Amino acid sequence: MFRILASVLLVFASQAFAQVPVEQLAKPPANARTWTITSSGGAARHGQVSMWTSADGTHWSRFSMNLRGFVFEVDEQNRFAPDRQLTSMIVRGKVPEGDAAETYEVKDGAYSFKSPVDHGTGAARAGLEYVAFGGTLDSIPFILDHLLKASTREVDLLPSGHAKLELLTTLEVSNGSLKKTLTCYGITGFGLSPQPVWMDGTTFFGQAGILSFLPQGWEKVEAALSKAQDEALAKRAPALAAQIARPVQGALAFRNVKLYDADARKFRDGMTVVIADGKVLAVGPTSTTEVPTEAQVVEGTGKTLIPGLWDNHQHYGDDSTGPLLLATGITSVRDPGNQIDELLARKKRIDTGQLLGPRILPSMLIDGSGPYTAQVAVVVKNLDEALAAVHRAKDSGYFGIKLYGTIDPAWVKPMADLAHQLGLRVHGHIPHGMRPLDAVRAGYDEVTHINFVMMQAMPDDVVATSNGMNRFIGTGKYAADVDVHSPTMSAFLDELATRHIAVDPTVVTFESLYVPDRGTMPPAEAPYADTLPPQLSRAFLSGGMAPTSELSRQRMRASFAKLDALIPELYKRHIPVLAGTDGFGFDLIRELELYVNAGMTPEDALATATIIPAQTFRLGNQTGSLAKGKLAELALIDGDPSKNIGDLRQVELVMRDGKLMKASELREAIGISGPPKKGQ
Repeated sequence: MFRILASVLLVFASQAFAQVPVEQLAKPPANARTWTITSSGGAARHGQVSMWTSADGTHWSRFSMNLRGFVFEVDEQNRFAPDRQLTSMIVRGKVPEGDAAETYEVKDGAYSFKSPVDHGTGAARAGLEYVAFGGTLDSIPFILDHLLKASTREVDLLPSGHAKLELLTTLEVSNGSLKKTLTCYGITGFGLSPQPVWMDGTTFFGQAGILSFLPQGWEKVEAALSKAQDEALAKRAPALAAQIARPVQGALAFRNVKLYDADARKFRDGMTVVIADGKVLAVGPTSTTEVPTEAQVVEGTGKTLIPGLWDNHQHYGDDSTGPLLLATGITSVRDPGNQIDELLARKKRIDTGQLLGPRILPSMLIDGSGPYTAQVAVVVKNLDEALAAVHRAKDSGYFGIKLYGTIDPAWVKPMADLAHQLGLRVHGHIPHGMRPLDAVRAGYDEVTHINFVMMQAMPDDVVATSNGMNRFIGTGKYAADVDVHSPTMSAFLDELATRHIAVDPTVVTFESLYVPDRGTMPPAEAPYADTLPPQLSRAFLSGGMAPTSELSRQRMRASFAKLDALIPELYKRHIPVLAGTDGFGFDLIRELELYVNAGMTPEDALATATIIPAQTFRLGNQTGSLAKGKLAELALIDGDPSKNIGDLRQVELVMRDGKLMKASELREAIGISGPPKKGQ
């Protein structure tokens, strides 16, 4: 995905490997150990990983997963020296981005590696661990083994980075016939927070979370493991919140700033905003706005003050998600589907000040049962169960329900009717066999993802299978030919406007899917690439969906351009556009850049992440703009987004819940080494 490596490396890598057909991948023997890949508390199964050792000592593994149509078929073979140091790795097979082929070898005191996105050589030494770019689950156990044996429980990683192991908690679990006492460790160095792994003594047991990898027969312990690891990690949060989120005592004034007036959709120069008791006390020109004599003053010359941003499609992650979002100026999110217990517990901790994070408006994700069932969905198999799920959403304190692609179209209207009776918002993917206008007429308040807006113009066979890969492949093939100004499309969009239907486009996700070549950094992540943990930054190099003989990269890019072109068509009809990412929070700024690239002004683009969602979600009297009496939810930007919307990345200060936070401290707390690059 990322654009750091030169194209010559991509050519070199593609010449170095020939993709091995799936039927030629290794077949697990009867005595192989197997881990099941599940989600939603073990209810939805997506595949499995098997591991075994052959007679010659080679350690084999086989990974097979279908994640809502994204197929992974990979094997991996590892060989070790007597001291268990990795000497050879060979990965074969296919992933959604293309060939999975990867090699690592140690010979004559030197290592060399080639992956689909990078390659390198260097001096080998003990304590230097290669991390597979793709591969199976098998990289984790041998790195864990070395971490446990290291006196400092630390190792250096290849191609770069550093990992450390820390004890989190223990838990006794049972599969009905056997009990185990498991130990949970957190590995740092792979992401923005410790990655929990569970051990049975010194043997790798599995991982739990939105996607879980657990031994066959132990799938039902996922919920208990997930809860235990979250509770263990949560213990560090209150101290961090107290250290970074400083309550503002008395009045605070931002003086002589450029102010984004979200209500008027205008930037205003030479303004002063006064804050007291967590609310806006005064807003006006610096020359006429009185600042209390005892007020703390932040000089804002050359800077821009904006209302706190909304990410309207944020599947909230672990505790590190809060600092990441706040450091991006995001003070509110709509979570459109998550692990229920974990999300509600995290939301409560944020609301009570124990955890750094934004306001969360959660929707319960509800889906039918089948091979394309969504992760974290409440899975329903008939209308009675579907209606019971709607009641569960209301009783659990949810803001809305999000319907998904495998829902029976016949259930949509009764579910929507009940949701509206209970005061819940209805949005989501369009169930297979329906077009967006069908769903809207059945009761949708909002359409999720711009490809499902475009689904109105897709061929019947794409619509019939839109809960599988055709939501991407079909759109990639045919969207390029759609005339968004045609009478048919205009009538459709006009009806959305008449019915006051909102759209949550997440255009940035389709840029990442359709546009980048493998080994290139996507524009959304490029400004942050050099500051992220190296292994996380490397992961973004995976590229978009693999081109095929039937769907070229050029065609995908042309279709993406048409998806982006829909945004100003929605906005000019006063259809509420709700900017969101469906990814990392910092992708939100790229989402707004894409709106501007499509023809919107920075003022109008910024409205989609401030006042429009606040009003759409009936919070416009509290937030969404900086006006007298509203909550002081804001971000101070070191730049001028009226001229370059990308300057929104340069957050200096952020305020929420009466507390002022430095973006630099928020980033540092989760392992981000500095601010994003300017001018990206």
